[in-house]
Amino acid sequence: MLRRALLAAPALSAPALLAPAAARAQEWRPERSVTMIVAFAAGGGTDVAARTIARFMERDLGQSVVVLNRPGAGGEIGFTELARARPDGYTIGFINTPNVVTLPIERQTRYRLEDFAPIANIVDDPGGIWVKSDSEFRTLAELLDAARARPGAIGYGTTGVGSDDHLAMLALERQTGTRFLHVPFNGSALVRQNVMSRAIQVAVMNVGEGLADMRQGLLRPLGQMGVTRWPPLAEVPTLREMGHDVVEGSMRGMAAPAGLPAPVLERLALSVRRTMEDAEFQAAATQQVLPLRFLAPADYMAELTRLRATYQALWDRHPWRE
Repeated sequence: MLRRALLAAPALSAPALLAPAAARAQEWRPERSVTMIVAFAAGGGTDVAARTIARFMERDLGQSVVVLNRPGAGGEIGFTELARARPDGYTIGFINTPNVVTLPIERQTRYRLEDFAPIANIVDDPGGIWVKSDSEFRTLAELLDAARARPGAIGYGTTGVGSDDHLAMLALERQTGTRFLHVPFNGSALVRQNVMSRAIQVAVMNVGEGLADMRQGLLRPLGQMGVTRWPPLAEVPTLREMGHDVVEGSMRGMAAPAGLPAPVLERLALSVRRTMEDAEFQAAATQQVLPLRFLAPADYMAELTRLRATYQALWDRHPWRE
């Protein structure tokens, strides 16, 4: 399954990843504002993270960074606009997994992974299984037992067919011989609303999306899907610890159109790294519950390529159409 090292803060060794390019990266300086495309609606998790990092990159680049929302089609509209932009450093954008690699697997899209020049990964948010705080299900084992007793009767909400949440539950069903009722929504806010109103019994959301409600006593996590426990949820076991080989989540990083000149790519990656090392940004990320994980351009592309191969193999065995 998917393996990724989750960090509460960006690795302090990150300068070494970009050190050889740092001097050359100083050569490019934007002469006008930079547009940052977000393929999801304003106010969502990706949009909030993008607007936060944009503020800090403005200081480093010396130019304004304008966030442009292009939501729709599971991210395809925004991803396509980014891929087709001029590769000059003045149009960058956020790309999210699994969408950016799974959409071209599911259907004919107007972009492919090779149409992007990854700049840096920023967030790696593992999945989580959540229930209302007063739910009858106190543990994941209890939930699975109920699903075996009532196949297809227990509804769980996700952010859509083929989302990281959905793929994780499909894997869990296969491994445990259970069957749930999938209820897709257009965003985690709606998943949360529907579990709160008891329209569904389970919310499958990233840990960063459920932590605030847990702290307010509204939601209870039954398990998290990282390779290791995320520090703010140190008391919550991973699915692997409970005997289920399910490691899933959503990476959110920055990319530009393919063909971006190397000095421009290096300068933008350096700006992201400096931002993620900034104590003020780290404080903002903590407040927004963003699990940070920096990856330099080559490492980020390698991870995206590996993820695509993993999801392609999964699709070949178990297409997730609904």
